[in-house]
Amino acid sequence: MARVIALVVIVLLLSSCGPSRKQLPTVQEGRELVVVTYNGPSTYFVNGNDAFAGLEYDLVNLFVQELGPDIKVKFLVVGGVDEVIPALLKGKAHVAAAALGMTRLRSHLVRFGPSYQQVQPQVVVNKERGLNIRKVSDLIGKKLEVTTGSSYAERLAALSAQFPGLRWQEIRGAGADELLEKVADGRLDATIADSQVVSVMQNYYPNLEVAFDFGLPENLAWGFPKTGEEWVYQKARRFFERIRKDGTLHRLIDRYYGHAERLNAMDVTTFLIRSRTVLPQYVKLFKQAQETTGIDWRLLAAVSYQESHWNTYSTSPTNVRGLMMLTEDTADRLGVTDRLDPQQSIPAGARYILQLKDGIPARISEPDRTWLALAAYNIGLAHLEDARILAQRMGLNPDAWADVKKTLPLLNKAEYYSTLKYGFARGGAAVIFVESVRTYYSILEKYEKKHTPALPEFNVAWLYTGRITATQ
Repeated sequence: MARVIALVVIVLLLSSCGPSRKQLPTVQEGRELVVVTYNGPSTYFVNGNDAFAGLEYDLVNLFVQELGPDIKVKFLVVGGVDEVIPALLKGKAHVAAAALGMTRLRSHLVRFGPSYQQVQPQVVVNKERGLNIRKVSDLIGKKLEVTTGSSYAERLAALSAQFPGLRWQEIRGAGADELLEKVADGRLDATIADSQVVSVMQNYYPNLEVAFDFGLPENLAWGFPKTGEEWVYQKARRFFERIRKDGTLHRLIDRYYGHAERLNAMDVTTFLIRSRTVLPQYVKLFKQAQETTGIDWRLLAAVSYQESHWNTYSTSPTNVRGLMMLTEDTADRLGVTDRLDPQQSIPAGARYILQLKDGIPARISEPDRTWLALAAYNIGLAHLEDARILAQRMGLNPDAWADVKKTLPLLNKAEYYSTLKYGFARGGAAVIFVESVRTYYSILEKYEKKHTPALPEFNVAWLYTGRITATQ
C-alpha cells in the first residue's frame, strides 16, 4: 500500500511540472541562483534581532559566493516542506535548501548533493502527562500530528501496514517548532521532529521529553533537479567538501546547535520562573546599558543570570560580587563604588564586555567575537589568548568559538599550560559559562522583545572606547 501511495505522489508531482510552465532562466543566463526553502528553525527565519538567519540561509549565502561575484541569490519561501520539491520540479528554483532528509521517495524525484548533517528523528511527548509512550505501538490511539510532506509522514505510511491501528494527522505548513509547542501545551499527545530541533525547543519548553528514536538517523542534503545545470551541482559538491574540510560547516552547525544541550530541564525551568518574577525589576537597567554600549539587553541579562541568577547580593568565595559578579579590581577600573548596587553593576558589566570585545582582534566577526569576549569575561583576555594560540598550534581556527572551546579545557593540563605564557587556568568553566549564556540568551530572544534605542543610528559607546560604534 505504501508503494502505491508513493507512486501516486510521484505521478502527481511529475504531472504538475509539464512543458507549459514558464521556464526559469539558468543561473548563468539570469545571473541569479533561486533557492526554494521554507520558514523554520533549521532552515530560514528572522531572529530576535530582526535579521535573516538559519543554517540553510547561511550555507546558501556562502555557496553563492562560489558561483561568481556577479551572481545574486533569491530565496523562494514556500508554505512548508511539502511544497519544496514540487516547486523545484515545476522549475521555480535551481536548488532546494530546506533540511531535506535523503529518503527513498525523495531520491526518485530529485538529485541530492552531499550530506552536510545527520539528524535523528525522535518521537516527543509531554513528560508531565505520563502517557508511557516508548515504542511505535504505544502511539496507537494517541493524538499524533506531523508536518505534511515530512520524512516522518513517509515513514508512518510505511509503518501503517505493520500497525493497522496507527493513525496520525498531517498538518500542512506546520513547522516542527509549532507542533512541539502543541505537545508542550498538552494539545497533542506526540509529534516527531529532528533531534537538533528538539534539543533547542527543550530550552523553551522543559516539559518536552524524547520518548524514543523514530527509525534510523537521516542525512540532510540539498536537492537539485535531475535535469538541472551540471556546473551548479558540481560546484555544490566541491563547496560542501571544502567547508567540511576547513571547519566552516562545523562552525556553522555549532552556531545554531552547539549550545542546545548545555542546560538540563531544571535549569531551564528555574530560569523561566525567575525571568517572570525577578527579571522585570532589572529590565530598565539592562536596556539603559544597551543604550550606552550597543550590546543587546537580553544578552546582558543572560550574562547576569549565569553569573548571579539575578541575585544582587550574590558573593563568591573569592569576593566577586553583585548582579554582574565583578571583581574588586575590575570594579575599581570601571569606577564602581558599590558592586551590590544594580544601578552601578549592570552598566559597568556592560562596559566591561564592550572593552573585552575591543580587545579581540578586529578581523573576528560576529557572533564569534561576542562568544570569545564572554569567555574572556569569565577567564580573562590573557588566558583566552593562550587558548587561541593553542588552537592555532593544533591546526584549529583561533578566531572561531567552535574551535577555541575545544582548547580552553586543556588549560588545566600541565602538558599544555606549561607551554603557554599565562599558565594554568580552569578553561572548562569558561566554556560552560559561554554555552550557558548562549542558551539563556536564545530563550530571552524568544520571549522578550528587542529594544530599539532612542538614537538608533549610534550609541554612546565612544564615551568608554574612544570611538563611535554602530548600534548592534
